[in-house]
Amino acid sequence: MHPDFSSVWPSGTLPPFSVLRPAQQRVPYVFNSPHSGSHYPATFRSASRLPAQNLRRSEDVAVDALFSTVVEIGAPMLIAHFPRAWLDVNREPLELDPKLIADPLPAHANTRSPRVAGGLGTVPRLVAERTPIYDGKIPLAEVMGRIDEIYRPYHDRLAGLMAQTIARFGLGVLVDCHSMPSKGPKGDDGNETRHDIVVGDRYGTSCNAAITREILTRFAEKGYSVARNKPYAGGFITAHYGRPAKGLHAVQIEINRALYLDEETLEPNGHFHMLAADIADVMNHLVSLPETDLQPYAMLTDLAAE
Repeated sequence: MHPDFSSVWPSGTLPPFSVLRPAQQRVPYVFNSPHSGSHYPATFRSASRLPAQNLRRSEDVAVDALFSTVVEIGAPMLIAHFPRAWLDVNREPLELDPKLIADPLPAHANTRSPRVAGGLGTVPRLVAERTPIYDGKIPLAEVMGRIDEIYRPYHDRLAGLMAQTIARFGLGVLVDCHSMPSKGPKGDDGNETRHDIVVGDRYGTSCNAAITREILTRFAEKGYSVARNKPYAGGFITAHYGRPAKGLHAVQIEINRALYLDEETLEPNGHFHMLAADIADVMNHLVSLPETDLQPYAMLTDLAAE
């Protein structure tokens, strides 16, 4: 644990994040649940203008539980316990919002990304309903404390898991696990209802197409409606860790919350266990992909030339 967690994270509680580990890692996969954190520090709750239920609208409720069976197939899983409304590790380290932060920002901060413009920077200004989290601005020191003491150690841990995987297997696949509201802005067809499963691979740049195809096909075979990259192509984590030319793949999976959750009460519904079982089966198929589908592109090219 980072020695200074206590300055921004309450002592005597859950750590800000943890890793579920199998007795032995048997597959070259690492799973990550960066937005399912449900521990809201008292200082954050008191600083926010919103009731707890509203803050939770940004939370990927119980996604860690939905995917937790991956440990049984031999893959580690990193889980955030801090809430996304407090700190979003699926952003660049310094996607900082000048509308939120009271002090001058570092010159190298990214203040112009679409995510910052939408109030959803590394430290968010808004929750999912575009509602302000705070009554006013907050100090830069507070923002940097969360980034330096939680964000950076989180990514250090994730990068370490990937490095260990590559050292053991010669390649690695990061599966970033998320959920999405069942409805979004109306599309060209006038429909605001989203697919059941959206798989993001940064339009083919973050992982081998066989990985995306396997996930989409297996969920579709179970009767789920599926889509690729729309409306979610993958965030910072998928883009940052996906280096398929080097045998490092990253893919994002979004689960429609209406499949397993009452979106008003945020309580699991009667389909939770069935969905978890279906996810477990799809992930079992995924980790059984032939190793040739996971090799660096350069190696695949060499094999084809032979």
